[in-house]
Amino acid sequence: MTEVQAGRAPTSLLRVLGLVFGLAVVVGGVIGSGIMRAPGVVALGLSSPPLILLAWALGGGVAMLAAMPLVEAGSSVPMAGGPYPIAERAFGPTVGFLTGWLGWLQYTASNAFIAVVFGEYVHRLGFAERLSTGVLASGLILAVAAINWIGTRVSGASQSLASAAKGAAFLVLVLVLFLSPRSAAPPPALHALAAAGTVGAIVMAIRVIYQTYAGWDAAIYFSEEVDRPDRNVARATFWGIGLVTVLYVLVNAAVLHVLSPAAIAGSALAVGDAAKVSMGAVGDTVITALGLFSLAAIVNLQLMAASRITFRMAADGALPPALAVVAPGGTPRRSLALLAIISVLFAATGSYESIVRIYAPWSIGPILIVCLAAIRLRITEPDLPRPWRMPFFPWIAIGAALIQAGLIAVVVWDDPGAGAWSAVVALAALPVYWLFAKGWRRQAEKLRRP
Repeated sequence: MTEVQAGRAPTSLLRVLGLVFGLAVVVGGVIGSGIMRAPGVVALGLSSPPLILLAWALGGGVAMLAAMPLVEAGSSVPMAGGPYPIAERAFGPTVGFLTGWLGWLQYTASNAFIAVVFGEYVHRLGFAERLSTGVLASGLILAVAAINWIGTRVSGASQSLASAAKGAAFLVLVLVLFLSPRSAAPPPALHALAAAGTVGAIVMAIRVIYQTYAGWDAAIYFSEEVDRPDRNVARATFWGIGLVTVLYVLVNAAVLHVLSPAAIAGSALAVGDAAKVSMGAVGDTVITALGLFSLAAIVNLQLMAASRITFRMAADGALPPALAVVAPGGTPRRSLALLAIISVLFAATGSYESIVRIYAPWSIGPILIVCLAAIRLRITEPDLPRPWRMPFFPWIAIGAALIQAGLIAVVVWDDPGAGAWSAVVALAALPVYWLFAKGWRRQAEKLRRP
C-alpha cells in the first residue's frame, strides 16, 4: 500500500471530521483530572462558596474572551496546527516557528506527565503492580498512538465517544453528590488551617483555574480536517467552553454541597473526598477509575493535536518536510511517531518532571501571540475573509492579550527560576531553525506538488 492516495498531494489531510468531533475535542480536551484536584487548591485562597463558584464561572468567561480573537484569526487562516499558522501569517516565519515550537513542547511534556499519572492511577486501583509507572505510561502512549495510526476517522470517533462518556460520567457524579447529605464530620486540622487565604493562595487559585480550563482551543488544530471550518470551529469552541463552564460550576457546587470550603482547602483530591462521604469506600475507586479514563482520553487528543502542529510546520518548511507526509487514512504518521517516541522517552525516564515545572508559559504564550495576531491581521489584511468577527474590535483582543500577559507575569513572579528556564528552552531551537529553514522550505515546495 502506498502512503499517498492517487491524485492527492502527499501533504493533504482528509476533511472527514464534523461538529460533533469539534465539540468532543474541546470538552474532552479540557475536562481531566485537574477538576478533581483543583477545588482543593482554589479553596485555599477563596473560603466563600459563592466566591468559589464565581471564580470558576469567571474562568470560563476568560476562556471565552481569549477564544474570540483565536476563532476570528483561525476562521481567516483555516489551517491545521493551532496557533502556528496564524502566527506565521501575521508575524512571519520566525514567530510562527516559535509559536509552533512552544505548543509542541507543551503537548510533549504534558503527554508524558499525564501518562505517568495514568500509571499511578492503575496502581491505585490495584492492577499491574509489578509494572513501573514508566512502563504503564509508555504502554498508554503507544496504545493511543496505534489507534491514531489507523486513520483520522478512527481516532476522531474514539475521541468523540470518549468525550461523551466522560461528560456523562461527571454529570452522574454531580447528581450523586447533590443527592447526598452534607458531611457532619469536622474538617481535618490541616485543611482548616490552610483555609485562611493569602495573596499567594489567591494567585495559586487563579493559576489552577486557568490551567484547569486549558485545552479550550483544541478545535483550531483540526481546521483542515473539520467540515465547514469557517462555521464549525467557532461553534465547537464557544459551545464547548460553555458546556465545560457549566459542568465545572456544577462539580464545584456538588462538592460544596457535601463538604465545606474549609474541609476541602488543601485537599489533593477534593472531588474524591466528597465522593468518599457520599459513597463510602467505593467512592475512591469510582473517582480513580473516572480519572483513569479521563487521562487516557486526553493523551489521545494531545497526540492528535500535537501531530498536526508538526505536520503543518513541516508542510510549510519550518521543520523537515518528511514529517508532513500523510498516510491514506489521513494520519501524519511520521509526525505522530516522532511525538510518541519522545513522549515515551520523557515518561519512561522521568525527565518530564523538570519540563513540567517550566512549561506553563509555553501553554499561555501561543494564545497571547494569537490575540496580537488577530489585531495585526485586521490592520495589515483588512480584506481577508473573516467568517467570524469578534465584537468590539480591538478591545476584546487587547483585553484577552493583557490577561494572557498577566498570567505569564504571575507565573514568572511565582517562580522566576522556572520562568528563566522556560525562556531558555523556548529560544534554544531558533538557531537550528535559522540554520536549516531555507533548505526545508525548498524541499517542502517540491513535496506539495501532487
